[in-house]
Amino acid sequence: MLERVFHLSENRTTVRRELLAGLTTFMTMAYVVVVNPRILSEAGMPVEGVLFATCVSAAIATLVMGLWANYPIALAPGMSLNAYFTYSIVIGRHVPWQTALGVVLLSGVLFLILTVSNVREQIVNGIPDCLKHGTAAGIGLFIAFVGFRNANIIVANPSTFVAFGKVTDPQVLLAALGIVFMAILMVRRVGSAILLGIVAITLVGIPLHVSHLPSHFFSLPHPSGTLLKLDLRAATKLGLGEIVFVFFFVDLFDNVGTLVGVCEEGGFLRDGKLPRASRALLADAFGTIVGALMGTSTVTSYIESAAGVAAGARTGLGNLVIAGLFVVAIFCSPIVAAIPSYATAPALILVGALMCGAVAKVKWDDFSDALPAFLTLIATPLTFSIATGLSLGLLSFTFLKLFTGRHREISPLIWVLSVLFLLRYIFLGSE
Repeated sequence: MLERVFHLSENRTTVRRELLAGLTTFMTMAYVVVVNPRILSEAGMPVEGVLFATCVSAAIATLVMGLWANYPIALAPGMSLNAYFTYSIVIGRHVPWQTALGVVLLSGVLFLILTVSNVREQIVNGIPDCLKHGTAAGIGLFIAFVGFRNANIIVANPSTFVAFGKVTDPQVLLAALGIVFMAILMVRRVGSAILLGIVAITLVGIPLHVSHLPSHFFSLPHPSGTLLKLDLRAATKLGLGEIVFVFFFVDLFDNVGTLVGVCEEGGFLRDGKLPRASRALLADAFGTIVGALMGTSTVTSYIESAAGVAAGARTGLGNLVIAGLFVVAIFCSPIVAAIPSYATAPALILVGALMCGAVAKVKWDDFSDALPAFLTLIATPLTFSIATGLSLGLLSFTFLKLFTGRHREISPLIWVLSVLFLLRYIFLGSE
């Protein structure tokens, strides 16, 4: 049955490899179970309800991706989107969180309509190859930077923006040890290298008092605080422009960038196009709709899925593990919370290194391809946004091709996207 559904032999993978890769992906993104409720609680939302909504929406969206699209990409409420939900919409504009959830629902319905009409698939497949390679490498730098930050290897500095952390910090030392340990296992081709590294570094940190065993292992869910609390009528009064120019743009291009980058790394693209793209894009639409009904912000693809791809995931089988663990996390949130960020940081750093290999595919001798690819890969980590990196790369691609007499290389879709990105910066320049 597994062979028939997931085509394991065709994708040159095994059940064991897929399941271990799924577990690896979950452990690198398990923080969302704790962090998302913390962020949305600042908008006045009940933590218990948001935790339930986070796990349920992530499980459903990840299942849709695995069973319907057969890709090893996990989904959950997006970190940038929950921050926008809380700080810009609820706190900044004094919009009740119930109304903001209504906006999220409407944006999910819009995603669904555009996916069914194949608009979003055309966007994924219409992105130039140089930007696909640049996006993959940019995501690699992005998640590596997040890993360095989570491990305190890189810290904030008022003079130089960033600086090297303290080598005497136990978390820095353990993270460095984790990088070396995981790298050795990966060189020796140990399939579960990342997973073993995360577990080992977490356990080593216990006697050093930088990680701890959970005080209890189970907790009951309390969904009533956010379940079906959205205010759809009030959301419609905010106007369609609010929905389109915020949640649509940020989620669409974050999701597209993640899909392209991770699928580029996994070798899923065929002639520069992603097979079953519409099926993959349905996952975040369903997840967003369910999440809004349950009580959380927009659901999107997670770049941490690259950790599972690096561990050997090639089908959606591992998504069953991820979805199941999200359901278990509803009852075992203390265990999930016990996984420290410094233990998953080495995984993100090493996966980032693997993804940077995509730069070799860029035609560096053609500057009209090279510069857009470079801007995409450098802007993604520096702006902390996949959507921004992709937008800058695409705009530079359009301008270079246009003003160097190569306008025939600009497809109608790229023209449309360029105009939309310009409108995004004009109307959302302060966001």
